[in-house]
Amino acid sequence: MSRLDLALWVALPYAAIAVFVVGHVWRYTRDQLTWTTRSTQLLERRLLRPGVLLFHLGMLAVLGGHVLGILVPASATEAVGISEDLYHAVSVTAGTIAGTMMLAGFAILLYRRERVPRVRATTTRIDRITYLLLGAMIVLGMVATVGENLLGGGYDYRSTVAPWFRGVLTLSPDPDLVTQAPVVYQVHAALAWLLFALWPFSRLVHAWSVPIAYIGRSPILYRARTRAAAAPEPAPWGRPARHAAPAPRHPVTPSREKPHAAT
Repeated sequence: MSRLDLALWVALPYAAIAVFVVGHVWRYTRDQLTWTTRSTQLLERRLLRPGVLLFHLGMLAVLGGHVLGILVPASATEAVGISEDLYHAVSVTAGTIAGTMMLAGFAILLYRRERVPRVRATTTRIDRITYLLLGAMIVLGMVATVGENLLGGGYDYRSTVAPWFRGVLTLSPDPDLVTQAPVVYQVHAALAWLLFALWPFSRLVHAWSVPIAYIGRSPILYRARTRAAAAPEPAPWGRPARHAAPAPRHPVTPSREKPHAAT
């Protein structure tokens, strides 16, 4: 075990977790005004909608696959009757579809960010670093899913990468496990920790601002700017309602009286 292995697979994960937690607390307590995505919907809408939908739907599916493949041991899936061949077929198929959706949405959003002048003007340096890390992670994930598992001979990451990641969470990481994985898996994992460390200082913090309070809030009333028409009179005991008659307009006639002379 080399010092580089200890730095990448032991020190880096815990440093990223510490920055992730402390950075979120610091930003929430000291800089809440920037706790937002800085939405650019008013600047451009045509590309935003398909890009956001594809990216977020694909991302949710990808995260679900990572939870099932990394946090759930292989023994647990086998205990419920899911064989390794069935798991491999489902994970490759679902992972390819979800990854393609996420990659397509990311490409649309990146094109919009760089090619629309008004949107590009709102892009910060942290945004570009975030896009770089996120784009590299998505591409490497597609290479691992399609290249290694679909077109290649396949690789069982649940016997190396997954136990190492669970060891990080249980404070007992084994760097020798992850060093046995192909390079694409190692780079993918290292970039993920770097993205976690960058998370509190980027626009990714909006992921924790789920508008749950909208469900129980009071309805918002909108009033028209024009004057409302006269309301009908209430109908007494079942009689048809009578609409209020408009007030008569009396023409203003000029006075014929002679003005009094000033004294």
